[in-house]
Amino acid sequence: MAKGSSTAIIFPDFRGATRWLILVNLASYFLFMLLSLAFAGPAMLLMGRLMFIPETFLHGALWQPLTYSFIHPPDMVLGTVLELLSLWFLVGFLEGFHGASWVTSLYAVSVLGTAAAGLAIFAARGTLGYALLPLPLFGCFGGIFGLLVAIAVLYGDMQFTLFPLPVSIKARYVAVVYLLVALALLYGQQRMLAFAQLGGALAGLFWARLAPRRGFSLKLGFAFSERWYGLRNRYYRWKRRRAARKFEVYMRRQGRTVKFDGQGRLIDEDPDDKKRWN
Repeated sequence: MAKGSSTAIIFPDFRGATRWLILVNLASYFLFMLLSLAFAGPAMLLMGRLMFIPETFLHGALWQPLTYSFIHPPDMVLGTVLELLSLWFLVGFLEGFHGASWVTSLYAVSVLGTAAAGLAIFAARGTLGYALLPLPLFGCFGGIFGLLVAIAVLYGDMQFTLFPLPVSIKARYVAVVYLLVALALLYGQQRMLAFAQLGGALAGLFWARLAPRRGFSLKLGFAFSERWYGLRNRYYRWKRRRAARKFEVYMRRQGRTVKFDGQGRLIDEDPDDKKRWN
């Protein structure tokens, strides 16, 4: 669909990356709901280990930036429903234009950008001199914000119907509203969550601007590989030429003459001349 289209959009097909992300999040939600009913204490402890807590991450919980987005506390039913509906709509819409690989990478980058921003504001809390309530990060809100920003950048004039209200608004304005809310929350007790959310939005913006529209295909991978090996080969040729020049100097000091070409290969002017080294 053209970037300037103003057609309202409905929920896309439940397939590909959309189905995978929704089912994984649903499975995680119901798994922890069942665990909390049977083993409340261990379930809460396990959720705490999988959420992103900067202090815990800095002490070795390196898996948390990859796991926190799949954690949805069982008592937050409405929030989880809204997150998964938003994920279905946004991922499905982008997948229809860019493919599963592109949108999955965008979501992953946004989730990691959210964690990185949360870690950054936690690390800077003493330097900037403000109070920070160290709230754990969980759920896919950061990834959703990154997806929304990507749609606003690529399809800014596309109109969204604000379910359940019969009101339509352009994608860029939806992103602006989210941005203003996050900025307002920076002045409250939830500034860590708000700043982390802005990190997810920034990561989504960079991905939408810099990544190829159909993702990093196998052809692009081969191109990168060829470029890497070309650079490596040029470096080895430079080392060979450097070694050849040193050898020429050494042989002149020994009263002998040898010559190498521009590639650092020995020039054998007369292979039958036994005195060519003199």
